[in-house]
Amino acid sequence: MTAASVAGSGVHPQGPDVPARPVGTAEVVSLSGLRNAEFGATEEDLTRRGLLRTDEEACGVTLTGHGSVSPIFIDDRLILLWLDDPMTTPEGIGAGTPVGEVRAAYPDAAALPAPPGSHRFAGLLARDGDRAYLFLHDGVTVRKIIAGYADWARRLFAEGYGPC
Repeated sequence: MTAASVAGSGVHPQGPDVPARPVGTAEVVSLSGLRNAEFGATEEDLTRRGLLRTDEEACGVTLTGHGSVSPIFIDDRLILLWLDDPMTTPEGIGAGTPVGEVRAAYPDAAALPAPPGSHRFAGLLARDGDRAYLFLHDGVTVRKIIAGYADWARRLFAEGYGPC
């Protein structure tokens, strides 16, 4: 996961001053990726198409037109998207969604408890083939969503994650 951190993965601000519910029009991320940035695309291709930019407020590169999305690359391939408001899944699940709604929308999602004594969120991993949504939650509501290759999402959860 060190490579993911170096490649610009990260989170955007969160806390009591950041609204839990999406603001404005939500954009949908599918298990294929975004409309202009598909999982498996190369960093070189996304850069050539003008889709990557460095955001001074983020921990690394972001997708042009998607300030609420942090791409994670491994071996020059887009493997995960770290999503903030107002991004949602096709089922309308986003940051601020109650965990019960996630379980209803993804009944086969695997529960991933936060390690005891840690300050990490628990997770729900909703897998479909080699892709998945990882919903990080505080036991009540979704706080973050990570979408992409299932094995990498699971590994990110197991190894921990941080703001940068």
